[in-house]
Amino acid sequence: MNHSFEYDRPIKIADGVFWVGFYDETSNFHCNPYLLIESNQAVLIDAGSRPDFAVVMSKILQTGIHPKQIIALIYQHYDPDLCGSMLNVVDICNNQHLKIISEKNNHIFINYYIGKDKHHLLQSIDEHNNIFTFNGRALQFFKIPYAHCEGSFVTYDVKTKTLFTSDLFGSFSTKWGLYIELSDACPICRDYYHCMKGKDYCPLPDIIDFHRRVMPSSRSLRYAIKVVKELDISMIAPQHGSIIAKKHDIDFITDILYSLDKVGIDAIEPLS
Repeated sequence: MNHSFEYDRPIKIADGVFWVGFYDETSNFHCNPYLLIESNQAVLIDAGSRPDFAVVMSKILQTGIHPKQIIALIYQHYDPDLCGSMLNVVDICNNQHLKIISEKNNHIFINYYIGKDKHHLLQSIDEHNNIFTFNGRALQFFKIPYAHCEGSFVTYDVKTKTLFTSDLFGSFSTKWGLYIELSDACPICRDYYHCMKGKDYCPLPDIIDFHRRVMPSSRSLRYAIKVVKELDISMIAPQHGSIIAKKHDIDFITDILYSLDKVGIDAIEPLS
């Protein structure tokens, strides 16, 4: 596992893309906000919880971006681990043209994170025809309903072919590193809980367990993965767990999730 990163600083993962998350050595559950910068403007994706706000904002400042240069906040679903700091972020940005972008089915919940005087900032991805462009950089939105919320979606950065997947491709990460590390033997392994190479940790059980517990059903997960399979992806950047940066790892994990059984309610009441 790679321990060479300075996790108390922003980490550049692609051209103009920074991990600005909070690393907690005592936690097995990490949240990953991402900042995209194009010239003098920035977009923040899944900004994080309220307790993590100070750490996330400190890292944003270290990139050289002033909060007023953040022109959009993208929230790919409405859970507090990514939306909890919303009011703090809106206030510190102090930008009357700031946009809060999400899927329309999330709005009823997102409204509870901000005051009524700020509801006008909220916009749907449909209003943008599922694409948002800033300084010529295009972000495309693809809906993945019920993975795990009705209004869940993923965000594709056309410039770097990075897909920001929120809970999809997430993990509980009992041992965490910024990037996932799989061995060449993983695709032929049949028991991820007992590594054939003798490694003391395999990230795959944490990914599988996460999806079985967080996603509502195999059907909703499979639909989401079908959407992902249609895209030309160089990197997957989830909100939880680790970044997947190798094409063969992306394909391998995608196939695992597509065929995963016992997901959500299906583990209790299988389809007949």
